[in-house]
Amino acid sequence: MKKFKTVFIILVIVGILALIKIFLLAKPEEQKPKDSKAGNNKPAVVTVYVVKSETLENRLYASGTVLPNEEADLNTERGGKIIKINFTEGNSVSKGDLLVKINDAGLQAELKKLKSQEDLAKEKEARQKKLLDINGISKEEYESSVNVLYSIRADIEMMQAQIAETEIRAPFSGTIGLKNVSEGSYVTSAVKIATIQQLDPVKIDFSIPERYAALVLKGNTIRFSVEGNNETLEAKIIAVEPGIDVATRTIKARALCENKNRKILPGAFAKIEMVMKASENSIMIPSEAVIPVLKGHKVFISKNGLAEEVKIVAGLRTENRVQVMEGLSAGDSVITTGIMQIKKGSNLKIVSVK
Repeated sequence: MKKFKTVFIILVIVGILALIKIFLLAKPEEQKPKDSKAGNNKPAVVTVYVVKSETLENRLYASGTVLPNEEADLNTERGGKIIKINFTEGNSVSKGDLLVKINDAGLQAELKKLKSQEDLAKEKEARQKKLLDINGISKEEYESSVNVLYSIRADIEMMQAQIAETEIRAPFSGTIGLKNVSEGSYVTSAVKIATIQQLDPVKIDFSIPERYAALVLKGNTIRFSVEGNNETLEAKIIAVEPGIDVATRTIKARALCENKNRKILPGAFAKIEMVMKASENSIMIPSEAVIPVLKGHKVFISKNGLAEEVKIVAGLRTENRVQVMEGLSAGDSVITTGIMQIKKGSNLKIVSVK
């Protein structure tokens, strides 16, 4: 019995000690919410943008490619050995200049032979004509000599056409690129000898979404820039495709730009901007202030030192700004930085106003 009492007393003491330990451990946990709650009262450091009305130019942005005004590969119509190259790589040439000559010795010999035959046929036709005038021969005999002459002349024209095929001339005024052959090379019509491009003016081809198709018209002006050139350049739209590309749902347009200094190179990537129309009393805010939500967008504004959540209807976008169609008015202070640390009703400390 005495032993049982001793065990009971020990168990009671252990239980009391356990309760004390639990109480002591629980006390800091109870303190944490208080500390956390106290921390929530600390103002969030933010930057705000004061909304103002402005005139907004409705701009359309697109990407395009610079193309030469004219471009052609130089190929021979007739295979043979190159006996003369009359151009220097990278130099300008004029329309009609002889650029490459293919060996035509055999054709020239054949042409010479035909011209001799023509001379003989002409003499015979003249004699036959005199005989016909005095009824020395029949009309049929005379016509036979005339037909022989005409046939030889047709052969001469054909031979001259074949000789012309051994000459490669500039199809338009432009700049010759790098040559792919040398004098003495044997070429066929499949061999590209060089490329000629007309670099002034240049074309800019670009595509725009189909919903803007009615706003892009021949004669409109676009602005564009290319890599390596800090200038903003202008070009005029000269043509628009008559139909929509069903694969991309875009419409293709082409603009023309002067390039007298040859600073714009074909193949360059062009960043294009088109001013569609201007909207007065528009509200634009920095894009970093806009928060996407399930059904639209929202922003936080500062009102009486507290954060207030406002749903907005977003409109046009530029590279760093968003148009607000509904939800904000001129004079509202939109929070642009520190957004991640605030919620509705948070205390605010404004460190900068833009």
